[in-house]
Amino acid sequence: MKIWVDADACPSVIKEILYRAAERKQLTLTLVANQLLRTPPSKYIRSLKVAQGFDVADNEIVRLCEAGDLVITADIPLAAEIIAKGGLVLTPRGERLSNDNIGERLNIRDFMDTMRSSGAATGGPPPLHQRDRMAFANALDRVLADR
Repeated sequence: MKIWVDADACPSVIKEILYRAAERKQLTLTLVANQLLRTPPSKYIRSLKVAQGFDVADNEIVRLCEAGDLVITADIPLAAEIIAKGGLVLTPRGERLSNDNIGERLNIRDFMDTMRSSGAATGGPPPLHQRDRMAFANALDRVLADR
């Protein structure tokens, strides 16, 4: 199993949890972003800079991800593509996305996109709280224990 991170929007505190997990479990962790990211010195952790552009990082993650790999993302269309390839998906809030819930999440995302394009103010995601960090760490531990 390799871990791929949609790193442009991933909170730093979640990256820190991932760094520790990669070292502890000796797993390859790759942060994919359209900017250069600093990572701690480790033979397990690296960053991959991709070109600027819409969905460039997402497309690279889909291209490189293999069945059984874990992807950390809040991007629902990216999550759907990873699940279709047999990958595992966790959001930075610790929600496990799977065949059981991705269809519903895509519908909600499309509905909210329609609302925003019609001028409705929908707001952004709520701030990441300590309970979200704990939920992520616990969900990550469960995924890594099952591998």
